[in-house]
Amino acid sequence: MTLLETLARGSGAIAAYAAVGLILLIVGFYVIDWATPGKLSEVIRSERNPNATLLATSALAAIGLIVAASIWSAGGRLGEGLAGTAVFGLVGIVVQTLAMLIFDKVAGISVRDLVKEQELQPGARLLAVTHVAIGLITAVAVI
Repeated sequence: MTLLETLARGSGAIAAYAAVGLILLIVGFYVIDWATPGKLSEVIRSERNPNATLLATSALAAIGLIVAASIWSAGGRLGEGLAGTAVFGLVGIVVQTLAMLIFDKVAGISVRDLVKEQELQPGARLLAVTHVAIGLITAVAVI
């Protein structure tokens, strides 16, 4: 294989993984949007709500961890890697959403209440770390 062929193949793989990763990030954002009152992008952009911002960014970071681990674990097998990335990313989104619902019931930390607060709340920090931890756990499980 020539250098040009190698570069073209690698660039195509990067573009494919980036597309799957972007789709997962968008899905993850809309799932967080569903779990919070109001339109999340408006709550972040217009209201400049730090709790909503922290929860959304931590969820997206966790999805990024899962996507990266899925790519790494594919070992260069593009088709398997793309399928694994899509499936494991969706599983990670579901698990994060369930964790938010469980925290609401078990610990009494409501995402809906948190995003109504204009100052950064301890519960938002706890849920943000939970997002990243679940992303890391899922990522390591993929590997």
